[in-house]
Amino acid sequence: MEKISLGIFPTPIHRLDNISRLLGADIYIKRDDMTGLGLGGNKVRKLEYLLADAKAQGAEVVFTTGGAQSNHAMLTAAAAKRLGMTPILILKKRGVTARQGNQLLEHLMGTEVRFMDTDSYTDIYAEMDRLGAELGRPYYKIPCGGSNALGTLGYVDCCREIREQGIAFRHIVCAEGSGGTMAGLALGARLHLPETHVWGMMVDTDPFDVITPALMKEAAALLGEDIPIDDRNYTLRDMCGPGYAIPSEAGNAAVALMAGEEGIFLDPVYTGKAFAGLIAAAKEGAFKPGEKVLFLHSGGAGGLFAIDM
Repeated sequence: MEKISLGIFPTPIHRLDNISRLLGADIYIKRDDMTGLGLGGNKVRKLEYLLADAKAQGAEVVFTTGGAQSNHAMLTAAAAKRLGMTPILILKKRGVTARQGNQLLEHLMGTEVRFMDTDSYTDIYAEMDRLGAELGRPYYKIPCGGSNALGTLGYVDCCREIREQGIAFRHIVCAEGSGGTMAGLALGARLHLPETHVWGMMVDTDPFDVITPALMKEAAALLGEDIPIDDRNYTLRDMCGPGYAIPSEAGNAAVALMAGEEGIFLDPVYTGKAFAGLIAAAKEGAFKPGEKVLFLHSGGAGGLFAIDM
């Protein structure tokens, strides 16, 4: 599949010495918060495929969606602007809609943002079609989180990149908020890191037990890979806490621990809750002595400046 260069890869991997000592495990971090576009983050890998497809289809306008503080929406706007396309964000009127966090970044980029008072993405995608027809310009719709089969390929690539960086990890831990990153890592591990187990720390209440294998299957088909799709190499864990985009006590503690011990900033919506899941798994003895554990830092810094922790 074709993709367009947007990020700076490979992203670094390094050991978290203080965290490793505290948890009694061998913990590393992959810095996908340093992908080089906007404030960085996991969506850049997905957008390399999605916007290549948009370009190939002759799109001039790019629509996407998410919550008011969507990292994906902000990065889509940044990438579309770089490529000379017009981003229009149609976001759920949920969360912090004031000019803070990602809303401020979108304002600085001169991005058109519209809010819809709905919980239905079906309604939002229909509004994209209505507005696209009204504009009369070729347009392209990117789903929430960039989490479709095409976007999932970005994290299949990430597993190849991890393999090439030369450290053998028994476990990879990531946040799962819309499904594409986790599905890509699970499929990528099957293809490139067969000894690696992937943990998806679920930060939303969507049925990821259905979403994850479905995305894996669709992405494998795009790659022409005929492999069994099942959960033999991954585990899903509920870390949503009080609700999506609502900080949790465990997540906030994990954010503070990472900041205080390693000088690295997580966010309260995704990576903080995911790292809290890693901490819990370590304390439960899920990581055996000698096993290396890789935490994927998927970005989200904008949320730190908009969400009350």
